[in-house]
Amino acid sequence: MRKAWKWLGRLVAGVVVLLLVVLATAYGLSERRMAKVYHVDVLVPPVPTNATAVARGAHVAQTRGCIDCHGHDLAGATFIDDPMFARFSGTNLTAAGPGGQLTDTDRVRAIRHGVAPDGRSLLFMPAQDFSGLSDADMGDLLAYLHSIPAVQHVTPTNRVGPIARVLFELGQMPLLPAEIVDHAVAAKPAQAPPVGPTAAYGGYLATSCAGCHHEDFAGGHVSGTPASWPDAANLTTGAGGLADWSEADFRTALRDGVAPGGRKLQTDYMPVRVTRNFSDEEISALYAYLRSLPARPQRHG
Repeated sequence: MRKAWKWLGRLVAGVVVLLLVVLATAYGLSERRMAKVYHVDVLVPPVPTNATAVARGAHVAQTRGCIDCHGHDLAGATFIDDPMFARFSGTNLTAAGPGGQLTDTDRVRAIRHGVAPDGRSLLFMPAQDFSGLSDADMGDLLAYLHSIPAVQHVTPTNRVGPIARVLFELGQMPLLPAEIVDHAVAAKPAQAPPVGPTAAYGGYLATSCAGCHHEDFAGGHVSGTPASWPDAANLTTGAGGLADWSEADFRTALRDGVAPGGRKLQTDYMPVRVTRNFSDEEISALYAYLRSLPARPQRHG
């Protein structure tokens, strides 16, 4: 029995040493990648100053998810805080916070390329979803950012924990958007399709949904989030998806957070606070686009 306990102790010690080696390796490799400096070409589109453009820019901020990470007033918000995983806070974008130090070049670099003013990649900023934002929408968004009131609010420092670092090194976490974005495309984004209730315009809008629902929109675990987070829904017409949803059902889900049959969506994770801001025309466009996708079964994990 004593010999068995001895071997068990050695086994446990070996596992602990192996874990320490894995964590040390993940920490060293991730620090090196986070320290990399990116030199990207940034073209700032014309920034209008009229009230219509500011209002349109506010709509872009509301529907593209800016308010989900940066708060309803863009003064910053913490959206993940787990000691073993990570703590991520959206920056205070108002003049009273770091946003007051940014130029429009800095803003475009961050939004389209995921790169900070010092050239390093931002952390967990979904620039890959915004790299194709049209010049018109970008100009209006910048006009809105110029107009927002200054709010005194300090967010906690971002921190990448051991689990997030290991997942990052395993390719399971989109921690550094600058590694993901096609910077040549981001430097010269295509013009958006004409605004209307079409699948083409819906595809343009849906890029902001891909971060959670994946590029094929079959749902599954949201990349880069703790294991406790629920899977994103399948938005195709495949098994477990939207095959039996009418456009009215889809609109109710986005506006009220209620699925067919009265099932309430988990609005702590599904950002109804964002999607309720879509216009009827935009919802029709999104519905048309999602209905046009190949049917795929619900992804699990």
